[in-house]
Amino acid sequence: MPVFKTPFNGYSVKFSPFYENRLAVATAQNFGILGNGRVHVLDLASGPVPAPMSELASFDTADGVYDIAWSESHDNLFIAAIADGSLKLYDLYLPPPANPARSLAEHTREVHSVDWNPTRRDSFLSSSWDDTIKLWTLDRPASVRTFKEHVYCVYSAAWNPRHSDVFASASGDCTVRVWDVREPGSTMIIPAHDHEILSCDWNKYDDCLLVTGSVDKTVRVWDVRNFRVPLAVLSGHGYAVRKVKFSPHRRNMIMSCSYDMKVCIWDFMVEDALIGRYDHHTEFAVGIDMSVLVEGLLASTGIPQSDANWFAHAEYIQLFAEE
Repeated sequence: MPVFKTPFNGYSVKFSPFYENRLAVATAQNFGILGNGRVHVLDLASGPVPAPMSELASFDTADGVYDIAWSESHDNLFIAAIADGSLKLYDLYLPPPANPARSLAEHTREVHSVDWNPTRRDSFLSSSWDDTIKLWTLDRPASVRTFKEHVYCVYSAAWNPRHSDVFASASGDCTVRVWDVREPGSTMIIPAHDHEILSCDWNKYDDCLLVTGSVDKTVRVWDVRNFRVPLAVLSGHGYAVRKVKFSPHRRNMIMSCSYDMKVCIWDFMVEDALIGRYDHHTEFAVGIDMSVLVEGLLASTGIPQSDANWFAHAEYIQLFAEE
């Protein structure tokens, strides 16, 4: 599998929604605690088998970069979550000295995640260690709204794929909250784990299903119509689950990564839910993504060395055959 090594620690990896061979990697020095950051935009050579990645562009920051989100309306734009509490908008069509095209500084602590609205494509969310989530639009220099109910760091916020006003947030206060931007407060509070919740994501085929990943080492699937008990509890990681992602191609498939250095693939509807495990990382695996354009094309990134790893569709099919 192709590997791209970066000088800093990998934190997040995201496929472009416009180009099947393009992705961006967010990185930070010194485990993101202190030091600079860099975003790499990478292209994979075309062909039936994944070929080595080449760097299209890179952007340096004075602080670590924790997450990135591609614009859903412009193929040249992406937003980066920065450790100094800012968001930076980058434009690949501009020369390097003109970037970042915009800097949005309202959070008072590190911005940990960003997510672009897939249905109302001019807006995006940021979540921060200052316990808040903020809603932004491209045409405004300030946030549209701040959501403050969590009582500890908000590690993740994710838009519902079908309802443009609905999103979920995951926090260190052990809850997931569901929000509707038209309402004054959260519409649902799910005590999803007994430990900090580091990630959440919506199912792309059933807009009532949520997946969460926690410090308790489990991945859990929830139906927001009846969340007293989870639909599934997936155990297999040895340490905290850092990131979870529903497949854009298969309803029952989930991808997760963990501080145990493993990337796991799950089918939450079968008894033996763990259907694949990748152990290519040599340290913490903290970022994952699945291509929406090419089924079976996955990427992950990790600490201390950033490995933007690719898995071909053929390997994905072989995985299931072996199982």
